[in-house]
Amino acid sequence: MTIAITALNAHDNPGPGVGVIRSLRESNDFKFRIIGLSYETMEPGAYLHNLVDVTYQVPYPSAGSEPLLERLLYIHSIEKLDLIIPNFDAELKNFIRIAPTLDQRGIKTYLPKVEMLTRLDKLHLYDFCKQHDFPSPKTMLLNSPDKINELEEEFEYPVFVKGTFYEAYKAFNEDQVRTYFSKLSSKWGLPVIIQETVEGTEINIVGLGDGNGQMIGAIPLRKLYITDRGKGWSGVVLSDPALIEYAGKFVESSKWRGGFELELIRTTQDKLMLLEINPRFPAWIYAATAAGQNLPEALVHMALNKSVVPFHEYTPGKMFIRYAWELITDISEFQKFSTQGIL
Repeated sequence: MTIAITALNAHDNPGPGVGVIRSLRESNDFKFRIIGLSYETMEPGAYLHNLVDVTYQVPYPSAGSEPLLERLLYIHSIEKLDLIIPNFDAELKNFIRIAPTLDQRGIKTYLPKVEMLTRLDKLHLYDFCKQHDFPSPKTMLLNSPDKINELEEEFEYPVFVKGTFYEAYKAFNEDQVRTYFSKLSSKWGLPVIIQETVEGTEINIVGLGDGNGQMIGAIPLRKLYITDRGKGWSGVVLSDPALIEYAGKFVESSKWRGGFELELIRTTQDKLMLLEINPRFPAWIYAATAAGQNLPEALVHMALNKSVVPFHEYTPGKMFIRYAWELITDISEFQKFSTQGIL
């Protein structure tokens, strides 16, 4: 199979692409030719030739769905793509819009509908949580800095200030909120999200849903070290049936289709608070594969309309640690990628 993968940015703010590819390379059922789809020439995954067979540049998500479709059909004319797995939040709506056309050309995807994606994004999650009885921190959407001076009426500092797609900062006073509001709104647009701070242990769950309320698999993990950018740099797989049950309730309530990650806080009162739902596999997805659930491989089966037996077992105690490793390439590769859009 020839499969295209996005999110090859394997640096201090890693995307899921490399982890998804590592998982697919361990498949017992398929042999893959991996085509990387890269937005920038400095995404390290593009240069990992032991994982990625060839990489093409694609238009930024802000360019819209039509330029993306045109580029993908050009790549398809050369590589004969069978399947695409997009792994960035910001690109998903573009891929969902063009999925019917891709399918007509023989290129499969496995994605939720736009309505489902919107219902669970950061702007609407609080309403979803209230509707389905998932405790969640108090949230407010700010469309203007004029309301920042009124936050103390609704929240106690510190609060989290979040962008619509990515990035979150803890603000301890009004001035910091204004700084982060300006930074996030200029980068990700409006509104900017204000969320109350909840103390406790951060827990993440990766899973896969079939779109009809059935969960194919789920692995819970506790981050052991978090960088100053809020990214987990190490984590350990947990044995906790309550977390698996929680993920199953989410899939049943949302009818989610595809990979997902739940970001939770377990409070000091042992209460689970849902912070975010990421609508794709997380960067640590390979830890789930190492623990016994190769969810990217299962997604491939589902995209091809093949039956999949849900996972019920995994090995707790598996631990991941990220590390820095200088990838040595040649300037000629960078020049070729920059000028020709292919590597």
